[in-house]
Amino acid sequence: MCGVFGICAAAGVDVANLTYFGLFALQHRGQESAGIAVSNGETVRVHRGMGLVAQVFSPATVHDLGEGTLLALGHTRYSTTGASRAENAHPLPFNHPQLGPGAIAHNGNLLNAEALRRSRRLLTRR
Repeated sequence: MCGVFGICAAAGVDVANLTYFGLFALQHRGQESAGIAVSNGETVRVHRGMGLVAQVFSPATVHDLGEGTLLALGHTRYSTTGASRAENAHPLPFNHPQLGPGAIAHNGNLLNAEALRRSRRLLTRR
């Protein structure tokens, strides 16, 4: 069980703050870890950690995330698989070779994770 919250808004809307409160409302879906990824359309910043939403985010952290951002993705985690560790907190940042930076959060298991790792290793050898 996890909670996922996302928002896309016009300039001037504090998407990080709205996402913080969205995660706070969804916290019953996962109290192990919390994270927020924000984007201004060119870059992605992620803050995530172990604990309840209010333990992971200070008002200053939320304010710093929100400045100039248009998109936000938030996640609260309750692990059903995988260890309860900070590196398993979502959203997970990535950098796509053509599309650029992004972040992903999901509620579930990637059943083909090993096949994806193998195909990535094959692609990077070329």
